[in-house]
Amino acid sequence: MSYLDKYTLIEERDISEINSRARLFEHKKTGARVLSLTNQDENKVFSINFRTPPKDNTGVPHILEHSVLCGSRKYKVKEPFVELLKSSLQTFLNAVTFPDKTCYPVASQNLQDFYNLMDVYLDSVFFPRITRHIFEQEGWHYELENLDSPLKYKGVVFNEMKGAYSSPDSLLADYSQQSIFPDSTYGFDAGGDPQAIPDLTYDDFVDFHKKLYHPSNAFIFFYGDNPEQERLEKLAEYLDQFSRMDADSSIVPQQKKNLNQRLVKTYSASADSSSKTYLTINWLLPETHDPELNLSLRILDFILTGMPASPLRKALIDSGLGEDLTGAGLETDILQMYYSTGLKGIEPANLGKVEKLINSTLDQLAAQGIDPEIITAAINSLEFALRENNTGSFPRGLAVMFRALTTWLYDHSPFILLEFSRTLDGIKSKINTGEKVFEQLIRKYLLDNTHRSVVILEPDPGLGAVIQEKEDLRLQEVRLRLSQEDLQDIVQNTAELKQAQARPDDPAELARIPRLKRADLEKELRITPKQEGEAEGVRFLFHPQPTAGIFYLDLGFDLHFLPREYLAYVPLFGRALLEMGTARHDFVRMTTRIRQKTGGISPVTFTHTRMGGQDGVCYLFLRGKSLPENTSELFHIIKEIIADVDLDNRERFRQIVLEEKAGMEQSLIPAGHRFVGMRLKAGSSEADWAQEQMSGISYLLFLRKLTARIDSDWDQVLRELKEIRRLLFHKKALLANLTAEQESFQSNLELFKGFAENLPQLDLASSSWVTAWPSSREAIIIPAQVNYVGKSINLEQTGYTFHGSSLVATRLLRAGWLWDQVRVQGGAYGAFGSYDHLSGVMAFASYRDPNILDTLKAFDGSGTFLMSEGMDGDEVEKAVIGAIGEMDSYQLPDARGFSSTARHLAGITQEYRQAIRDQILSSTLDHFKEFGRALDKGLKNSPDMICIMGGEAQVDKAAEELNLENRFRLL
Repeated sequence: MSYLDKYTLIEERDISEINSRARLFEHKKTGARVLSLTNQDENKVFSINFRTPPKDNTGVPHILEHSVLCGSRKYKVKEPFVELLKSSLQTFLNAVTFPDKTCYPVASQNLQDFYNLMDVYLDSVFFPRITRHIFEQEGWHYELENLDSPLKYKGVVFNEMKGAYSSPDSLLADYSQQSIFPDSTYGFDAGGDPQAIPDLTYDDFVDFHKKLYHPSNAFIFFYGDNPEQERLEKLAEYLDQFSRMDADSSIVPQQKKNLNQRLVKTYSASADSSSKTYLTINWLLPETHDPELNLSLRILDFILTGMPASPLRKALIDSGLGEDLTGAGLETDILQMYYSTGLKGIEPANLGKVEKLINSTLDQLAAQGIDPEIITAAINSLEFALRENNTGSFPRGLAVMFRALTTWLYDHSPFILLEFSRTLDGIKSKINTGEKVFEQLIRKYLLDNTHRSVVILEPDPGLGAVIQEKEDLRLQEVRLRLSQEDLQDIVQNTAELKQAQARPDDPAELARIPRLKRADLEKELRITPKQEGEAEGVRFLFHPQPTAGIFYLDLGFDLHFLPREYLAYVPLFGRALLEMGTARHDFVRMTTRIRQKTGGISPVTFTHTRMGGQDGVCYLFLRGKSLPENTSELFHIIKEIIADVDLDNRERFRQIVLEEKAGMEQSLIPAGHRFVGMRLKAGSSEADWAQEQMSGISYLLFLRKLTARIDSDWDQVLRELKEIRRLLFHKKALLANLTAEQESFQSNLELFKGFAENLPQLDLASSSWVTAWPSSREAIIIPAQVNYVGKSINLEQTGYTFHGSSLVATRLLRAGWLWDQVRVQGGAYGAFGSYDHLSGVMAFASYRDPNILDTLKAFDGSGTFLMSEGMDGDEVEKAVIGAIGEMDSYQLPDARGFSSTARHLAGITQEYRQAIRDQILSSTLDHFKEFGRALDKGLKNSPDMICIMGGEAQVDKAAEELNLENRFRLL
């Protein structure tokens, strides 16, 4: 029997925009929908997706997403997902809950590894164990250590969502969406409201899986260079075990009405903070499947707020009524699109002014027209992004899948938004004939649209305490209703759950999880070709790569030509170059020109410890890209920016500073572990100190002071900015990276020479910075319901000499000990451990963590874990595979060129990298134990650094017990 006998071919076509042969199937027996895209991309993608609209706020789709990956019919271990993380060459491995769907995507460049991942995921979603203990671990449960202990809620998703609900930006996004979908599934939170999660019963949880995790409700996706026949045959092995059923997952559209809702909500803020109010206006739009409307609205979104010169963005920022834009912009990933925009950091008295300004600006644009150059810039930006399809480290196939699901999930063709060329040409044609396409869209879908809402989010210093009091009261009421026998049952269940979590998996069951062997791994390092040269006194690197004609230009300026006190200015200076205009063009015209003629120019700070010492590599890069016909324009733009940037615009610079400050404050809670990690490492090397100065808490504190200085001492601020420009823009400071196809190298090199000859030749000296770090143990208070806990030590001080096996050991720590102790048993959403072999620092951090002291104890047990007798060679084997997968992570051509340049700057040679690879491949249990001994010695005897960040009550208690030297409030 042919594999095609099991499927009905619905449609097939070649899609030139993604260079793929596309075939859409239906599995005959079950009705499962299958989209198969075949192309030359070696980074293969598979995903099985289910339509999972929630009917309440208990978070059942999210909890189920976690739970199905905790063991299955074929793979009877606690967490096959974690075993895959340990032992796969995966380039993507995760699961994601959306407002109306749950996706289980995997990706790998290795064919056998790809099918291994696919098999584990298919068995997990269709035949999960989802026992009561798994539900309790991942979702929620009552925890009671003994009859005298306080009754608590615990669960991974419960704590994850406590973190999400601590972020005002996350809350605002949820409230904005829910406000315009009062009668729809989108009025609920699929992730789960922490106050509603304990309402979810185990029976409802199991029933949700039974009804919706079935092939008849599946949307299955393949992408890459593997043969279609093999894909579909392996898939059929699972699908054939089911029969067709009526899986009712339909989503009823929100009926448009005269809504005009005004919703006022609050978020948790500190009593002595300067937290201000947020406002969004939100409009319900049509469904996603009209390609012209969908693409036109995406262009309109970019026109309105996507560029610094965008008219709505500019009006809001120039008004001085708030600190930065907020709102989701155009949301296209659910059944009905919506548009959301507004301001954050508003004084309450100005709320009406903000609302009026948004409406009046839109009215003016609709009535008087939009600048044609802004329209051209928006269309070019979107078209460049669609054609380049540059997804960074995110697999291209996954981006294609999410675009297909935007229509496919709602029973329309998955090809509607993949084939964008004809639609885009049609829109351009209308513009060229003078039709007011975007003005009409503003009028019809925004100004005349009565299905809209205004959401106001106000700071409430007492909200955190109120939420905790509600939780405590609820638990007290539960306890009063329970008999002694009931409470004893909870004590017993708590003990049984912990025993189950701590119980090691059966080695025979672990062996059933498919994986590669060490012998299957490539011994030799993949090398990115590199040519070094000099033109007009400027060093350059050229990386020949298949870039589909796109030219990538990275201009790096050595920050060591700056004094240390200027370093925190650098991210602002990078933005100022591109957003302040020049002597010849104001910032509106310059930013518009960049969007019209290039694929974008971005400032990027780069820091790295240099091989063989503690001094750092610190650069400001201007990263640009263009099509061949516009490469000369790219150089001309950068030349004008460097030569003639207009820094003397106090109001514009103030706007940039306020946006940076608001962005930093917004990211503190969602990315608390990153800030903690930077604080921990800042005292260990010059590069780490510099990174913290430019993107960590020190940078936020600098921005707050600078905001005041702009008003009180602008002349001095301007002098410092001009001095930075003088010290950076000369031939000696520059290293350029060119990434393009070999045949275009010569013409691009000539353009680079023309650019380089105009740079001044200055005889300036670079120097190292004195980087004393003031505190090694600190507690930071933020208004959050969860914590971020970090600890670090310097292993070089224990006498440990770096060996590549340490990178294997730390992978096992993350996916083994830390996962089990901090996440599974501790209830945190995540835990991390990394060893920087250049600085010698081993750093630990937790994410959305209900604990502090217990987490630090878990960190302290890491060395003992690696030395334990329970460690076996099979664990080493798995971790070796995962470490090689990390070393061989998939990169697109521009990223390969930039990574090679980064290694060049840091002095990391191919020979050194190959030696590390050889050491990884030869790792043994003895290496693990050696690293474990050094780690244990360091954790017990060496000076450590501790940084904890979280809610006031827990942080204060932990700070006192730990005798932390420094304690301060950040928000």
